[in-house]
Amino acid sequence: MTGIVAGVPSLVGLPLGTRLASHTGYGPVCTLSLIASHEGGEACVCDLIGPFDVSQPRGLGFAFTVVAGGALTVSLIPPQRRGEGPGSSPDLLLVIDRESPEPLRSQVERRLREAIRAGRLHSGERLPSSRSLARGLGVSRGLVQECYPQLQAQGYLVTRAGSGTRVAVYTPVPQLPVKRATMRPALLADFQWGVPDLRSFPMADWLLAMRESARSASVSALAYGDARGSAVLREVLAGYLRRVRACVADPARMVVCSGYAQGLGLALHALARSGVRTVAYEDPGAPATTRSAVARAGMASVPVDERGIDVEALAATDARAVVVTPAHQWPTGVVLAPERRLALVDWAVHRDAVIIEDDYDAEFRYDRDPVGTLQGLAPDRVISSGTVSKSLAPAVRLGWLLCPPGLDALVAEHKHLSDRGSPTLDQLALATLIESGRYDRHPRRVRTRYAARRTTLVEALAAHAPGVAVTGLAAGFHAVAHLGPNADEWAVVTAARERSVGLYGMSTCRTSGATTSARPARPGFRERESPRPGRRRPGGGRPAPR
Repeated sequence: MTGIVAGVPSLVGLPLGTRLASHTGYGPVCTLSLIASHEGGEACVCDLIGPFDVSQPRGLGFAFTVVAGGALTVSLIPPQRRGEGPGSSPDLLLVIDRESPEPLRSQVERRLREAIRAGRLHSGERLPSSRSLARGLGVSRGLVQECYPQLQAQGYLVTRAGSGTRVAVYTPVPQLPVKRATMRPALLADFQWGVPDLRSFPMADWLLAMRESARSASVSALAYGDARGSAVLREVLAGYLRRVRACVADPARMVVCSGYAQGLGLALHALARSGVRTVAYEDPGAPATTRSAVARAGMASVPVDERGIDVEALAATDARAVVVTPAHQWPTGVVLAPERRLALVDWAVHRDAVIIEDDYDAEFRYDRDPVGTLQGLAPDRVISSGTVSKSLAPAVRLGWLLCPPGLDALVAEHKHLSDRGSPTLDQLALATLIESGRYDRHPRRVRTRYAARRTTLVEALAAHAPGVAVTGLAAGFHAVAHLGPNADEWAVVTAARERSVGLYGMSTCRTSGATTSARPARPGFRERESPRPGRRRPGGGRPAPR
């Protein structure tokens, strides 16, 4: 629609060509609030009520220009792009000095130019509307409207209909010196341990759980909550762990944390405050575990054989805490034998010690019966640590600790001091996912996929490398390939990398850095720092954090 509105007395005397904005209703009769902009500010000229034809599609507005005799030309304004309406004008921080003799217009213009030159405003980035920027700076809109055309004429800005004012794409931005990182070539196959198949993440289920939990969440859920975690999630998790992992799970003694790494740190900190000075760990074991332990206490390495951790060697140390992975030892993959499970609990009782149980991938089992947690045998002696980093994805960053009486308060206190608690909305989403049954369904689905890949790997090694024994495949999603007596781990890893295959050496998991599984001469040798291998082994690097 284009036309002329004539006979508006209050418009007589306004300079020809004055632009006016309008705010309209919808319907055959509407109100047109006309606002004239000038250098001194803005002023409402008049409200017109009349039978204007506004049958255009919803979202179209009007533009007015004063012509002779106080009349207006009227034209339609096309709808603005989604997300670029007046209410979505971006913010921009500019500092002006009202005490400076430099005019405000020059300051605004200079600040915008400096922001573009310095790279604060990148090419193609949208600027606030003149009205929004003027309001934020406390200046007239006309002042900003004079700055934008000037910068546009200088080549700093561009204006397109429906797109607002943006930084010109050809504006030179100084290139800051960037230290180039060494880029590793892409791998055709990467056997990195500790990382699930991220393409299998149930994104649709997770988004649905987030929507459902957010819809039903109370306002109080948005505040700082209990440092132990959402009461809803702790209740749901306790039921799940009792049902699936045979835990003695009390929601009041559960602390939700941001993954295994934080959970281990919280547990070790609580043990240190309770008087524990030496922490034992499995050897071979996870390097992250040993680094975390050595930062808080003395360490005692305890060898692992085909039946799990050597409890007799553990008893020979002065440790009063031990970190173990009984359901699927990291990284050998062995299961702690039943008699050693009982012996380990007996050691904890007689030593007045605590067992930190890492139950990291117990959901994934293929050719053996499920193994319950140690915590179910001795809930007053075991801190059970769990996480969804393997069952879902590391990016979820949620885990939990089931604590014995007396330690739960220390863990919760340190959690509160560390970060006030893990993200509540994510906790509620996880609770909804578990309650709906979709969490149980996901491990069942990917377990079948992992089992098929496991079979393919075993068959391929049997056909192409019959002399290489493979262990640790009864559960989880990593395996150990035992090289021959004359094989060089570093050479094998390097040769695989040259063929775009990622393999990772066991030497990084051993305290001594040895490439063989020979038992140390002094079991239980206590140390304060983890020795480093003499040379860096390509691809033998670090396991994924949990």
